Amino acid sequence: MAVLTNAPKGTQDILPAQSGRWQYMENTLLRTAELFGFREIRTPVFEHTELFQRSVGDATDVVQKEMYTFEDKGKRSITLRPEGTAGVVRAALQNGLLGGALPLRCCYLISAFRYEKPQAGRQRQFHQFGAEVFGPSSPDADAELISLCNEICSALGLEGLRLHLNSIGCKSCRARYYEALRAFLSARADKLCETCRDRLEKNPMRVLDCKSPICQEAIEGAPVMIDYLCEDCSAHFEGLKKRLELLGIAYTVDPGIVRGLDYYTRTVFEFVSESIGAQGTVLGGGRYDGLVEELGGAPTPALGFAIGLERLLMQLEACHADFPEENRCDLYIASSGEEAQQKALQLCTLLRQEGFITECDCMGRSVKAQMKYAGKLGARYSTVLGDNELQGGSCTVKNMEDGTEHTVRLDGFTESIYQLLLEGVYNGIIEADPSKD
Repeated sequence: MAVLTNAPKGTQDILPAQSGRWQYMENTLLRTAELFGFREIRTPVFEHTELFQRSVGDATDVVQKEMYTFEDKGKRSITLRPEGTAGVVRAALQNGLLGGALPLRCCYLISAFRYEKPQAGRQRQFHQFGAEVFGPSSPDADAELISLCNEICSALGLEGLRLHLNSIGCKSCRARYYEALRAFLSARADKLCETCRDRLEKNPMRVLDCKSPICQEAIEGAPVMIDYLCEDCSAHFEGLKKRLELLGIAYTVDPGIVRGLDYYTRTVFEFVSESIGAQGTVLGGGRYDGLVEELGGAPTPALGFAIGLERLLMQLEACHADFPEENRCDLYIASSGEEAQQKALQLCTLLRQEGFITECDCMGRSVKAQMKYAGKLGARYSTVLGDNELQGGSCTVKNMEDGTEHTVRLDGFTESIYQLLLEGVYNGIIEADPSKD
């Protein structure tokens, strides 16, 4: 049988050497969101297909072209989630979360799936951090959510991002806009791609989101939504801009932003980078005040955003972000002989219980090979146990960076290593330096 050596197209492995950066991103995202009152929610990786058809929108590329949909053994249509919001709304409704104290603030880290052409920062299986807020309708909530995005960028050391802002109105004012936009696009229908010609009747705003060069050329000079906002939507948008200015968050009004999912209303925004290619959106979001009702709940204002972690990592690397140093082995205990190997295993276990990263040989290598491996690990300290050390009750611990050596008794070994690693002081058995008290 042939060995399967390649992952499916559009997926990638996150290797041990890379996982530290991912953990750093994920921990920073969760910690920053927690400062704003968000708590993590975890939802299934697949849902009933109807959930995404009703929430994301039948006219979107996601539903029409990109979803991974299959029939399970119970003859039910199931879809791997293409985004996170719909599943969170479903979970909130099913579990009665919207009947409690509002606002409800949820955040999540997920894998999601879309069948599209793989490219830099965009895979068929990708990862997202998202945050959702249910309950508030005022522009204060919009400003606070954007402020969270801004704080995330600051906490991660992101540079060169620009906030683009737009309003796509509500059902009332959008109806008037659709009439004007449909009239404009109908006169240019022969210049649109086949997909966008189909979109003209269902949702003409989706044409504005098309990445086809011929469609981008055809929509030049098209009516913009902010010229058709009703009084309430206009007041909401002006209120948001005023609050962003109060918070010192710079923005650019960009009428071209419509986002790629049908559930958005009023506020839509993106944080855009010019350093990761043509499609430089690092994070984006907005309001979806009608989605809860669309999925069977009571009318509930809501808003949220999502960050693609692959694209976020690209941006961090592009701006040479200061990633924290990865944890490495504190002490490697080499051994010669079975009794010494057992003692090394025992000492490693005791040190791990104290929170230190320790390793010993499990490959049956020679002492020379073990020390070579310790060097590859980047171990801070190393020691060798053999018959002499066991009989004498002490061993020599070597600092792998500067070569200094310390004699440490095996009786009280854990306490001695603890002091050595934390304070770097040796005095017979390791003792604290009084000057550091």
